[in-house]
Amino acid sequence: MNMHGTRVWTMVFAAALGAAVAPALAQPTWKPENPVEIIVPSGPGGGTDHTGRVVQQIMQQQKLVAVPVNVVNKTGGGGAVAVSYLNQFRGNAHYVHLASAVFLTAHIVGRTTTSYTDVTPLALLQSEYVVMAVKTESSLKSASDMVARLKKDPGALSISVGTSFGGANHSAIAAVARAGGIDPKKLKTVVFKASKDAAVAAMGGHVDVVSASASQVLAQVRSGQLRLIGVTAPARLKGDLATVPTLKEQGINVEVNNFRMLLGPKDLTAPQVAYWDQVLAKLVQTDEWKKDLERDVVEGTYMNSRDIRKYLDAEYTELKGLLIEMGLVK
Repeated sequence: MNMHGTRVWTMVFAAALGAAVAPALAQPTWKPENPVEIIVPSGPGGGTDHTGRVVQQIMQQQKLVAVPVNVVNKTGGGGAVAVSYLNQFRGNAHYVHLASAVFLTAHIVGRTTTSYTDVTPLALLQSEYVVMAVKTESSLKSASDMVARLKKDPGALSISVGTSFGGANHSAIAAVARAGGIDPKKLKTVVFKASKDAAVAAMGGHVDVVSASASQVLAQVRSGQLRLIGVTAPARLKGDLATVPTLKEQGINVEVNNFRMLLGPKDLTAPQVAYWDQVLAKLVQTDEWKKDLERDVVEGTYMNSRDIRKYLDAEYTELKGLLIEMGLVK
């Protein structure tokens, strides 16, 4: 991922994607006998909750899982409550946890004692990229304009992010600063409890820039209240973001990916993991899944249980380096 010239929370390469779509060809020897719970670390209505309910719906409607599937919201502690609940069911594959990249950063900065090595990573499902947006009337015309202003004075612009220090939205701005030779700790960053609140602050002129997942600001962009100045994707996205230049196009060599993944509790057996590999490989090929990705401008970046572990090893190492530089690691 190499933050100085490659990626934060990187997009899955095509080779990995191709290798992942046909895992576990042999029929698994384990299957659930009791209802399945999808544990979501946030309340109803958020992006992660939405993804969990789409996964639930497809599993049931397409009969990918033969038993009932329920979404259970476990909020609090930056995801720590959800992970603690998951690991009450050690070795029980009826319980899975839908987590975001915050799962890694929460452990790095000490908000939770549970690492990805303390659970069973099952799959990477999707990637949502971060955008920088400004009030339509702003004098900032591009992300390169923003960097130029920050180079003169790192505190010249106020930047709103949701929902925590060290999260994807905050790390995106820090990565941009570092790529421009700017000390991330000197940025004037304002953290809101929700990305939508961070966007409202930019709309009202209370901050100069908002850094947020694309889906969280699309409504304001469509209504003409906000204007996008850059996206952290490796290449131009589709739909509403097709005209938005990437950071790399603007000479800022940074990619930021707020991915979502599915985790099982610790000590799942090989047959249990093989079952979920088979189910999830089918799920990401359904029309329903692809349509939902397109609607929310999210990339399908599926990795199976084998590949996601290697991916998380690299992501954790690089994120730790960035968060140390941001002054967030105790």
